[in-house]
Amino acid sequence: MTQPITIGQAAQAAGVSAKMIRHYERLGLLPAVARTDAGYRLYTDAELAALRFIRQSRQLGFSMQQIAGLLQLWTNPQRASREVKALAQQHLDELTRKMREIAAMKRTLEQWVAHCHGDDEPHCPILDGLDGTGPRAPAGETTAPQRAAGRRVTASTAAATR
Repeated sequence: MTQPITIGQAAQAAGVSAKMIRHYERLGLLPAVARTDAGYRLYTDAELAALRFIRQSRQLGFSMQQIAGLLQLWTNPQRASREVKALAQQHLDELTRKMREIAAMKRTLEQWVAHCHGDDEPHCPILDGLDGTGPRAPAGETTAPQRAAGRRVTASTAAATR
């Protein structure tokens, strides 16, 4: 066991900012730590390990709620690995869904950019696409603005909205 360290030293050792450490404490991800008589926080190896765990979880895109669940599982020697796997699988499924959405957005933008001449003329297929009157997303897909509006724009619905 090493000597307890200050928040600045803990931040540097764990690769996070002091502000984030205080944030994690407010969220309850880290337990209250010991303090000096002057009120300075002191962090032990256990808190540093938790900070590194949180940082790695954040780098993988887990939400704070998911990290709280992972921390509970990590600190529970009676845990079942199936619980950990289920949480990680749920996150993996979410990432896969987001990747498909981003790929669809990319294809839509590629199509719009390809249709735009990028010259001095005022007509712009990109703007037409954004307002639903121009090039549509590839077959079977909706654009991000269309999904956000909760509808699929077709030639007939686009004409009806003009």
